[in-house]
Amino acid sequence: MKMFKSVLAVVISLGLVACAESPTGRRQVLLFSDGEMSQMGGVAFDDMKKKMTINKDGATNRYVSCIADAITASLPTEWRGSWEVVVFEEASANAFALPGKKIGVHTGIFAVAKTTDQLATVIGHEVGHVLAHHSAERMSVQSVAGTGTQLIGVLLGEGAGKETVMGLLGLGTQFGVVLPYGRAQESEADLVGLDLMAKSGFNPEASISLWQNMSAVGGGQPPEFMSTHPSHASRIKDLQKQLATATPLYQRAQANGIKPVCKR
Repeated sequence: MKMFKSVLAVVISLGLVACAESPTGRRQVLLFSDGEMSQMGGVAFDDMKKKMTINKDGATNRYVSCIADAITASLPTEWRGSWEVVVFEEASANAFALPGKKIGVHTGIFAVAKTTDQLATVIGHEVGHVLAHHSAERMSVQSVAGTGTQLIGVLLGEGAGKETVMGLLGLGTQFGVVLPYGRAQESEADLVGLDLMAKSGFNPEASISLWQNMSAVGGGQPPEFMSTHPSHASRIKDLQKQLATATPLYQRAQANGIKPVCKR
């Protein structure tokens, strides 16, 4: 009977959130509130700042913050406000954004995001993950599976499972458990991020050259059906289609005087 009530509670919870939709209209299961996700994102970010080397170069930090500030300024009202931006001394070509308005950029990203518009593509993509509640979606699936009922408590403590929670937030490469976003989530973040950076005054065509750079640096990829990420070619194709929507947003931003000047 007790087990039946537990299952019933899960079913009812799922029913209550079944109507949740991502920015592209994809159905999502979301069992964690924005407040809970912000708490977890903040704790994870503070942990990273303690364990990783923070870049102190003023010019580099101003450059990254200029782009991030321009992008977050164009977010929907509930997402605006002060986002914390930190540049980490890491060789990997990576960046991330977390619930709780946190953005991290690895210095290795400059090897592929060689222009302002290309770095705006990267940051827009990562913020797109947050806007689309991708971390909350993965946390919810883990919780329903019965393996993540104490996710917040695990993260706040130092017990077993902390690395898994970090992985669910999208930080697996730093904490030993690689749990990449799914292909649908990656593609969604590409499209959401493209529109976002275009509205912020950055040229969306730079997304194509960015992924061409990524492809050149990354070398060969496994077949797409074997990977959780879309292939570079698929990403470029999808981004080219989305330019029909993003380019007018960029042109409108330019006409309205939204022209970020960010120099490294």
